[in-house]
Amino acid sequence: MADEKELELDNSGKKKKLIIIIAIVVILAAAGGGAAFFMLGGEDETAQASGGSELSADAAGEASGAPAENAELGTALYVPLPRPFRFNVPGNAVDRFVEIRVQLLIRGAENEEAAKKHIPLIESTLLGVFSRSSADDLATSAGKMSLKQSALVEVHKIMTEVEGSEVVEKVLFTGFVMQ
Repeated sequence: MADEKELELDNSGKKKKLIIIIAIVVILAAAGGGAAFFMLGGEDETAQASGGSELSADAAGEASGAPAENAELGTALYVPLPRPFRFNVPGNAVDRFVEIRVQLLIRGAENEEAAKKHIPLIESTLLGVFSRSSADDLATSAGKMSLKQSALVEVHKIMTEVEGSEVVEKVLFTGFVMQ
């Protein structure tokens, strides 16, 4: 009798352990799948090229740390450039291949239309700025920030000539790869 009760206890204990192990495996698999989705997932190129994302002016101001007076300028709109910039840059030891994805921060519908109308001109201007850089500069954060600033200055200059206003508030790098 004692042996039968011990067998029943052993079997029920094994079943509980098996259920716990299965539950842990399911939870880990779900967590791993979720992590992989967020790490590897993202917008595909067709979703990026179809249109810009919109933020309210208050949310954009809070996210950038800018004061709330940007709300008077209009809604923040993001205009993605349809193709990434791919080019070679010289370096001290070896030339590097660079790919940069760019979006433009625009305020207001009028500026959005102007930017969309002049995308080929903006792309040409940015390519000229990007091609003047070196691999050594782009390897540092300061170099990337400097590149963004010089790109913004050139875009402001060309858009002021064409449209009479700067149109673009910021040039944003949404993807940057250097090999």
